[in-house]
Amino acid sequence: MRAHTSGAEVVASVSGCPVSVAEIDDREDRLRRSPLAAALPRPGTSEGRQLRRWLVQLLVTERVIAIEAAAVGVDPDSAPTEDDLLPDTTARLEIGSIAASALQDPLARAVFVSVTADIVVEDRDVSAYHARNPLRFAAPEPTAGGWHRPAATLSLEDARPAVAAHLLAWARRRMFRIWLDARRAALVELAPGYEHPGDPSQPDNTHRH
Repeated sequence: MRAHTSGAEVVASVSGCPVSVAEIDDREDRLRRSPLAAALPRPGTSEGRQLRRWLVQLLVTERVIAIEAAAVGVDPDSAPTEDDLLPDTTARLEIGSIAASALQDPLARAVFVSVTADIVVEDRDVSAYHARNPLRFAAPEPTAGGWHRPAATLSLEDARPAVAAHLLAWARRRMFRIWLDARRAALVELAPGYEHPGDPSQPDNTHRH
């Protein structure tokens, strides 16, 4: 993979529409001018090529989301905030770095809402989760001197709203990830050299078993 080459070169297609290497060059150049620049790998190295593969994945993901947004007519102005959908590091790890980056865009968050609108949490799942994690949402009790005594176990009824919200958020992230993987598989074709960073067939994949 060359770091920069002719803008006519195609690195991928999404629903038959080409993604040019110039678009990846531009995205990489913007990233290298951002505050993240010092943490990025050097161009032309194995890690630098992996970064470009990651950027290809992000760009095709944005295209897939745009296609879905146009198909269902979502309104980005009514989308939840990024923190609503990805409140912590655990949530970002669950959904994956590509999806998490895409969800910075309100259009993607509106699609997330559309794709996951039918997800529900059953009462039996709430009860089972609470039985396995009785202290999960119980706050430690403050004592004199700024210390805290161990939290008392919450009853199922007291814990129910927090458990249900936790399970619903997890299920929605899982559903969005599964949907996104399926739509990319159906719509995206990658050019040789621009395989997924985790594809074991490409030479820069260092994850070995």
